[in-house]
Amino acid sequence: MEEKRKVIFSGIQPSGNLTLGNYIGALRNFVALQHEYECYYCVVDMHAITVRQDPADLRRRTMELAAIYLAAGVDPERCTLFVQSHVGAHAELSWILECHSYMGELSRMTQFKEKSAKQGSNIGCGLFTYPVLMASDILLYQSDLVPVGEDQKQHLELARDIAIRFNNLYSPTFTVPEPYISKVGGRIMSLTDPKAKMSKSGEPNSFIALMDPPDVIRRKIRRAVTDLDGEIRYDPENKPGVSNLLSIYAGLNGVSVEEAASAFKGMGYGQLKDGVADVVCEKLEPLQAEAARILSDKAELSSILNRSAERAARTAYRTLRKVQKKVGFLPMERS
Repeated sequence: MEEKRKVIFSGIQPSGNLTLGNYIGALRNFVALQHEYECYYCVVDMHAITVRQDPADLRRRTMELAAIYLAAGVDPERCTLFVQSHVGAHAELSWILECHSYMGELSRMTQFKEKSAKQGSNIGCGLFTYPVLMASDILLYQSDLVPVGEDQKQHLELARDIAIRFNNLYSPTFTVPEPYISKVGGRIMSLTDPKAKMSKSGEPNSFIALMDPPDVIRRKIRRAVTDLDGEIRYDPENKPGVSNLLSIYAGLNGVSVEEAASAFKGMGYGQLKDGVADVVCEKLEPLQAEAARILSDKAELSSILNRSAERAARTAYRTLRKVQKKVGFLPMERS
């Protein structure tokens, strides 16, 4: 009898452009994970509207992100790749779980405090409650594991707390998820501030977008911050800029950062930057071409997403119906 595979859930917002950091740290791992786990990969468009979006841009970016997933090697026959808003159970479960969450624990969320400080007095309620929606995303699929970065660990802890609280109040209902820590890939930092994570919300020269053309990639890498001593070695504390370039080179070539440093031994920073730019362009060119091909047939892409959403909904509503029964909702009589 075949052993049941563990479930992994992960979602990416279609806001802004996916970066090289997303590719090295997440997307490439998603491709590997689909061979070992039952994977649910979600374009979390409902999370994106915590900040006001242009509707046409949001639709376009949602399709682009799905195309990039597929171009990177995510196989819709091996895993479930879907759009969050296509499965209504996410919103339905979120309301129930909001009623089992506390103002205090949500107000302690670091991202809420940071983002609300930037937005001033007009803070949307969604910015406060979206960690509960994130918990719903995870718990609907009885996820065993969730790939998380440092900035999302607090949200996963909340999902665990809510799951344990609900299980204790009623009876075992949710799998309590654990963080998935990848064995490959690294944390890619900003090109202009190498002590900060590379982010699609940063200023344009700080990140490489996956769909950037080669001339833009080369220009951004040539402008990347290094230091004055001229020695190429991996030392994140004292040489964060050089170390970041070595991490990019190592991550894309599948070698250690020590091997990357050795490849540039005795060279100058200009040669390091050219070498990194060469490998970035080489790796991203086929992905960009495949994403463009997929986007050229939007009807087929929509068909893939619709079929996956139907698959996701079967699992999600199975969980939701259990939750609704346990909190006392009257089941709908079906003819």
